[in-house]
Amino acid sequence: MNIELRHLRCFLAIAEERSLTRAATALHLTQPAVSRTLAALERHLGVRLADRSTHHLELTPEGRAFRDKAAAAVAAFDEALDASRLQRRPLRLGHSWSAFGPYTTPLLRRWQHEHPDTPLELLRIDDRTAGLARGEVDAAVLRGQVNTPGLVTELLFTEPRVAAITSDGPLAARARLTLADLTAETIVLNPVSGTTTPDLWPPHARPASTMTVGNTDDWLTAIAAGRGAGVSSASTASMHPHPGVTYRPLTDAPVVPVLLAWRVTAPHPAVGALAELARELSGQR
Repeated sequence: MNIELRHLRCFLAIAEERSLTRAATALHLTQPAVSRTLAALERHLGVRLADRSTHHLELTPEGRAFRDKAAAAVAAFDEALDASRLQRRPLRLGHSWSAFGPYTTPLLRRWQHEHPDTPLELLRIDDRTAGLARGEVDAAVLRGQVNTPGLVTELLFTEPRVAAITSDGPLAARARLTLADLTAETIVLNPVSGTTTPDLWPPHARPASTMTVGNTDDWLTAIAAGRGAGVSSASTASMHPHPGVTYRPLTDAPVVPVLLAWRVTAPHPAVGALAELARELSGQR
């Protein structure tokens, strides 16, 4: 089988819809045609990409890895054929929720002044690598440990953690909090792009319950509604103020590393200049 772009698009639709039938509808194909494409890809690669039953489909670990590579390939193809990008290729900088923290505005202003021929586009993408592994951006500001293959990461600075609590709750009256102060609360977790897991607490003193959300906006909404508390990095307090959420220093939690990341292969030609400016602004040079 010769793999073509249409096969990758078909697989991405399957991964997005989690259903062969819904993927077929989205692509205006028949369900058997989509099923044959998936089976042909699996034969070509020699691995199983999805576990499927009559009503449910889940990607295997190999399928998730292939999804990211296929998305990057499709994104690169689409960008190559985008005539609007042929004159000036922008540098797309992804982030999951708090960008470059207090250095965000200085970075954008300095870049515009010093590199007027290369627009810097700041894109928020709720994803562990802020779209970098999927080829949606050229570089990304990431928080927490990143183990995604094919990426170069550089530590820029660290941030203390803060607790995010409902503004009308009893914890909001405290000037600072500890991890133990939150164990009676339901902890709101964002497994898509967040850095907090139950492992942040000692094994013998973990929170009684957790709830998961899919993005920063839902995280804030759940906390404001009194459904639980959250833990994040300090930049979240300034980048995402919310009338129903109060942020308090979390005195005994480990700091969060803030990284600049880019792909090993075919990096944007301006990535080096971006890294140099990021180092200067964060005091790492």
